[in-house]
Amino acid sequence: MKKVVMTPNPYRDRNFKFANLAERILRDVGIETRICLAFDVDKSFELPSDVVLHDLTHELKDADLLICFGGDGTILHASKAATRAGVPILGVNIGTMGFMAELESSELKALRRLADGDYSVEERMMLHVRAERDGELLLEADALNDAVITKGAVARIVQMAVSCDDVEIMAFGGDGVIISTPTGSTAYSMSAGGPIVEPTAQNIIITPICAHDMRTKTVVTSANRVITVEIGRIGRKSAFLSVDGGRALRLNTGDRLTITRSNYTTKLVHLSERSFFEILKNKFR
Repeated sequence: MKKVVMTPNPYRDRNFKFANLAERILRDVGIETRICLAFDVDKSFELPSDVVLHDLTHELKDADLLICFGGDGTILHASKAATRAGVPILGVNIGTMGFMAELESSELKALRRLADGDYSVEERMMLHVRAERDGELLLEADALNDAVITKGAVARIVQMAVSCDDVEIMAFGGDGVIISTPTGSTAYSMSAGGPIVEPTAQNIIITPICAHDMRTKTVVTSANRVITVEIGRIGRKSAFLSVDGGRALRLNTGDRLTITRSNYTTKLVHLSERSFFEILKNKFR
């Protein structure tokens, strides 16, 4: 491994404390580093004046690894560019749960193992999301975690129908629905009552949010299924689509979403032998 790009979340890694420490550790073992931002920060936020920032897309072109410092949200932000560039990701948790992070901020010395190739790479499936209105494309994106349809702030339900390979599997009114990957099963889907799925599994998880129907339950399908969601009656209410927690797209009655397995996969680097179930136990202890 010759070059590592690092993306600290400046709101969590204040003054890039952990990114700077990781940079010293990596340079001591002969690895070139670059520090980039995965997202724009508020103009009123003061970034460290002694840190040289580089363009993320440019630096990923010849990088061997991207290290993200923050929580799962930071990893999700950075994973899009890394996945398109074919670069694996290693997460350092400076957040709360951090299910996708490999290291805690106190374990940075383990980064020395990268110079010796003492690590493994795990592939995670992604979803491809298309939103259409009267045949016109509104949004097309890939998701590592989930695609979420929710109602607006008004306390009224949204009607929707969900189909699998053109066969309707649920039609209900409620607060929304979550279509997630196994990686995303421990995020919003779990909070809404969905199952915890081992992240290397190949499945699509469909989790209703507060369905106003006792018969509507979570469904887990094969990764090769085509999931469609049609937005029913909204009236003057609002419904929104968010992919991996990104900017919400407002939906209208009749809008149609198609969710399939993405052609992309996200590659996560592992330095430890901890299993997913050990991580699960420790996070919820």
